[in-house]
Amino acid sequence: MNDVSDDGTSLARGAWQRLLAHRSARWALPVIGLLVLVAIFGPILVGSKGIQQLDVVALKNAPPSRAHPFGTDEVSRDVFARVIAGARVSLAISTIAAALSMTLGTAYGMIAGYFGGRIDTIMMRILDACLSIPRVMILIAVLALWNPELPGVVILLGATGWFGLSRLVRAETLAARRIEYVDAARALGASDLRVLWRHLLPNVIAPVVVTSTLAVGNVIALEAGLSFLGVGVHPPTPTWGTIFFEGASSFAGAWWIAFFPGVAIVATVLAFNVLGDALRDVLDPRSALPERR
Repeated sequence: MNDVSDDGTSLARGAWQRLLAHRSARWALPVIGLLVLVAIFGPILVGSKGIQQLDVVALKNAPPSRAHPFGTDEVSRDVFARVIAGARVSLAISTIAAALSMTLGTAYGMIAGYFGGRIDTIMMRILDACLSIPRVMILIAVLALWNPELPGVVILLGATGWFGLSRLVRAETLAARRIEYVDAARALGASDLRVLWRHLLPNVIAPVVVTSTLAVGNVIALEAGLSFLGVGVHPPTPTWGTIFFEGASSFAGAWWIAFFPGVAIVATVLAFNVLGDALRDVLDPRSALPERR
């Protein structure tokens, strides 16, 4: 038992070392780390400046300056403070939604792949029906009719993002359930839940981690698009998407309102996508094998 634990620890340590040595991850990890620090401590530093109106007459659409590095918007709110405050909301939405999608997709795919037969057929047909409708159309229709608050938006984003992941997990489960130690666990009387949790989940977790990392960036971009269409998070809650939406109509005369949250969105999505690609390389089983001489 200790040997198995030691092997798992050494594999995790080796994967982490390869990730730190990966060329793309060397800049993606610091960017994501900086974003996390901004999301945790930034709103504490800016306080209520993100929603506070300073001077509607004198500071309306004021350009970037020393006092206001990102300028102000049409109601004199400090754009820098709003971008900092929006980092927490945007990252929280994307992280929680990606975690929910990962949980649903992994559970659905593993159940379908493990039991197979009629259960697998029925579950895959249901999944095909879900995949036949574009996710954006589902989100726009439900959000426009339901008009939920922030928790409802997060749940809806997470509940509609697991369809593709479940197919991947199902394929990995179909391959893993044929391994000899899975048959041995069944022969020793292990329950289906124990086999799924203890023996199959470790074999499918690598692609799940990669897909979930990519999903964080996708959810950030999707939330920004929904906010731009007016069906995302409700004002005055600052997210990068809502700030961008508010500044898009006045981009010609006050470009800074939409520019800086747009840069934050692009940088964050790019960093998570690059990290996902790096994790795909690192967690590839062939990368853990010693090179042949």
